[in-house]
Amino acid sequence: MKRSFDILASIVGLLVAAPLLVPICFLIWLQDRHSPFYIAERVGKGHRPFRMVKLRSMIVRADRTGVDSTAGDDKRITPVGHLVRKLKLDELSQLLNVLKGDMSLVGPRPNVPREVALYTPEENRLLEIRPGITDLSSIVFADEGDILQGAEDPDLRYHQIIRPWKSRLGLLYVKKSGFFLDLKLIFLTVTNSLARGWTLQKVSQIVSSLGGEPELVEVASRLKALTPKPPPGAVDIVTQR
Repeated sequence: MKRSFDILASIVGLLVAAPLLVPICFLIWLQDRHSPFYIAERVGKGHRPFRMVKLRSMIVRADRTGVDSTAGDDKRITPVGHLVRKLKLDELSQLLNVLKGDMSLVGPRPNVPREVALYTPEENRLLEIRPGITDLSSIVFADEGDILQGAEDPDLRYHQIIRPWKSRLGLLYVKKSGFFLDLKLIFLTVTNSLARGWTLQKVSQIVSSLGGEPELVEVASRLKALTPKPPPGAVDIVTQR
């Protein structure tokens, strides 16, 4: 049922989004005369690499800087790229990957190979299912760029205060995934940009109902400042990259 729903929803989504994606692609191309698409290498189910389609929100060859985490004030983001990121348009293009079967609508976000190489054995369980466009962590950390803004080392800050919680939320989804949970998360992904406080409250309730530990439930609500924690399966907080 999940795969059939993915196929149908991705086709409908691409048709509905086309009137918006086409002019945005033109604007991205117009600013520097380079392709509006960024083909990003990611690691999918079973450690299988695939090429994820994204609308390009950064300067050409930005990935060669060696920095994977992107703060909101990252100078590599183009003027049109700020709009693309704000409206999450780069995620709409990933419906092509869903249609192809590399991704699902809902599942842990796919990561780059060098980040997957840092996974603990426990985090490797995130690769037991297809990665997705959205999931619990995508909603909770939709403001990831803002969290990393101003950080001297965005990658290190990511590994200290985002990765530990993001991985735990992803692992909880892997353990408890189901069709009706997917429908809830798709709905909450939409409401997240309209009523974030209400959405986070609902996500926190879902995490609790799925058996998430109290600390994770609290993080999902985002009512308190994020604190460093070791990644799942690790003993120590990441101190260097």
